[in-house]
Amino acid sequence: MKHVTIIVPGGTAHMSSIAGSFEILTRANQYWKKMGNKPLMEIQVAGFATEAGLFSIHPVNIQDIQFTDLIIIPSLSHDYETVIKKNKELIVWIRDQYKNGAEIASICTGAFLLAATGLLEGRTCSTHWSAAQDFKRLFPNTDLQTDKLITAAQGIYTNGGAYSFLNLILFLIEKYFDRQTAILCSKVFQIDMERNSQSPFFIFQAQKSHGDDLICEAQNYIEENLSEKISFEELASKLSISRRNFDRRFIKATGNTPVEYLQRVKVELAKKTLEGGRKTIFEVMNEVGYSDDKAFREVFKKITGLSPLEYRGRYNKEAVQV
Repeated sequence: MKHVTIIVPGGTAHMSSIAGSFEILTRANQYWKKMGNKPLMEIQVAGFATEAGLFSIHPVNIQDIQFTDLIIIPSLSHDYETVIKKNKELIVWIRDQYKNGAEIASICTGAFLLAATGLLEGRTCSTHWSAAQDFKRLFPNTDLQTDKLITAAQGIYTNGGAYSFLNLILFLIEKYFDRQTAILCSKVFQIDMERNSQSPFFIFQAQKSHGDDLICEAQNYIEENLSEKISFEELASKLSISRRNFDRRFIKATGNTPVEYLQRVKVELAKKTLEGGRKTIFEVMNEVGYSDDKAFREVFKKITGLSPLEYRGRYNKEAVQV
């Protein structure tokens, strides 16, 4: 029997990811037993007593668990550095358990606690897209890929944001139980098993709190001239800086190259237009400064994971009604 520990960190953790993980894994265990098998999992909630509004949870003491096969780290509150400071003992416990053979799955921003163990150094992981800047700042040596819904390597699993943790739990159920059990849980809890990216859910937020006034000026220029053909050589010259230094400072400040930033701003405007209006895709394309239909579709799909037509069909109210 596999021992599963759903941890409750000191500080604020999101109850939904703790309760949801426990409920779905318990249901998988019940189904497995109903099919004539012995229970596959012993599931415990361990860590620190936590209260959140109307809800409270009373886990067993983490030090009472000497060995576990799978650790699930829930989503955290947004004060990541404080949570990390409050959980030094738990971080050591997680690291030691991994060295002793345990696997680890982090849910959403639980990746911050996992990364604090040092186990993500040089590895790929995902987290909520809105937390990407903070994660890159705190853990620059981790390969963060927020387009991925799930990452899996060497017994460490991470997932994207919010309720996409349901897909991670299904992934773990298929791994530990089988495909049939995962499908059953998918149907019972009505979880779409086919999701493999969180890109369609991104809301691009221009990072302007970096303190580099020159780059802020460049960002404002880009955003105000989307319909024009922007030459970054000319923009750098206008700002009295070499193109090489301009690119370096832009990447340091925003996390994107100037070209990537321009593409993301254009696609974000295109998304909003597709969501709320009746304009054709050709009209939207021209509005955001693209004259090449193929280039627009390729960039749009690269960033959102969907074609412009698919995006409009999913998020435009009138398109959905049709």
